[in-house]
Amino acid sequence: MGIGGEVELPGMAREGAEFLHRVPVPPERPFFETIKTNLKETFFPDDPFRQFRGQPVPRRLLLGLQYFLPILEWAPRYTFDFFKADLVAGITIASLAIPQGISYAKLAGLPPIYGLYSSFVPPLVYAMMGSSRDLAVGTVAVASLLIGSLLEKEVSPTQDPTLYLHLAFTATFFAGVLQASLGLLRLGFVVDFLSHATIVGFMAGSATVVSLQQLKGILGLQHFTNSTDVVSVMKSIFSQTHQWKWQTALMGIAFLFYLLLTRFISKRRPKFFWVSAAAPLTMVILATLSVYLSNAEDHGVQVIGELKRGLNPPSLTQLTFSSTNLTTALKTGLVAGIVALAEGIAVGRSFAMFKNYHIDGNKEMIAFGMMNIAGSVTSCYLTTGPFSRSAVNYNAGCKTAVSNIVMATAVMFTLLFLTPLFRHTPLVVLSSIIISAMLGLIDYEAAFHLWQVDKVDFCVCMAAFLGVVFGSVEIGLIIAVRTCLINQAFHMK
Repeated sequence: MGIGGEVELPGMAREGAEFLHRVPVPPERPFFETIKTNLKETFFPDDPFRQFRGQPVPRRLLLGLQYFLPILEWAPRYTFDFFKADLVAGITIASLAIPQGISYAKLAGLPPIYGLYSSFVPPLVYAMMGSSRDLAVGTVAVASLLIGSLLEKEVSPTQDPTLYLHLAFTATFFAGVLQASLGLLRLGFVVDFLSHATIVGFMAGSATVVSLQQLKGILGLQHFTNSTDVVSVMKSIFSQTHQWKWQTALMGIAFLFYLLLTRFISKRRPKFFWVSAAAPLTMVILATLSVYLSNAEDHGVQVIGELKRGLNPPSLTQLTFSSTNLTTALKTGLVAGIVALAEGIAVGRSFAMFKNYHIDGNKEMIAFGMMNIAGSVTSCYLTTGPFSRSAVNYNAGCKTAVSNIVMATAVMFTLLFLTPLFRHTPLVVLSSIIISAMLGLIDYEAAFHLWQVDKVDFCVCMAAFLGVVFGSVEIGLIIAVRTCLINQAFHMK
């Protein structure tokens, strides 16, 4: 031992040798001070109030507004070149948002027009409050399926469509309150409980279930099971073989082949991304014309029917908080809201990483929450940032969230003038669009990578997948969260 606490290196002469200095043990802190420090590191790791220190009151007010409305921060620097890029991107994602919105409303058990309503107001709110430049806001398949499967257990969308619609709005309101609260209370770390392995398995299972349910539309069946597990779906399909319609099946297979072909072309040639983006709307137009000209309705091909023309009607008075239905709406909103939040933040972070900029997870939660609260009172159901639409927005060269404003404007034009044109759109084309989108969510490469890297994570992934496919979406989600927590505890050991 050297003088002053220095440690002499072994095998070295004392003279001229280097010495290592001991690192002093930090002094013990009082219990409450330790708790305070840990809470600060958990909830305020980025010290969000530092920008307000030493600033005059008007400047503090401006900084506060910019925190909750990021558009006030970047709008003064907005240029015409940015607008040209956002205009092209917005029109491109609108061509995808319109057919997807109509399709996903079907999954939620809602009339198709509410899919268009949900692609108008929420993107406008997000454009003002969101921090991502690339996220394209709209309805998503998994959240739509969650809302449909949870609500249909209590209320039938065919026997009591009014109550079902009101519960969908109320569930969206609760989801928005949850999301905004998580952001305001800086509880973003809650979403991190859904690990990558969990999300891969859950999304793959949900995509499988959604695709199998679309066989009802592909085969032209009138009656179908409300259950989502694979056994019930297969039993429902093969017990009605005498009702399969070959005309509808042929159209569905042809449409699906066309969508998959355009996606293959866009993947092989990224500069032709617009081919895949425009394919759903192109297919809807062609399918509608073919049904109209051939009178296919008379031969058993089911169509959308009349869509109301006009912008979103207010729905504040349609929120229902009666004791008999409150639990259903609350549970649906909380479960679907968490899943939608996890998906939206994961997508936003992915594209921010590609462009090397930062998005604030807590700001995103507030933006998602406020757009869903605003949506619930303007006839919209749950929305978030879907991967497929955001990928198209990114590839189209968007510069800011103005692309969402352009998309919302295109949807507004559709609602005001073009909805009668969807009268003869066959339901089978919507089923094909959904199946095509769902196949992109089955990330088998990620599952194979998990198997190579971490067998425990792979088991978590498969548990979530099998729980959704053989149980239900909510059972799969519960299994996913529990296995994820067990996995985290295992790694901590």
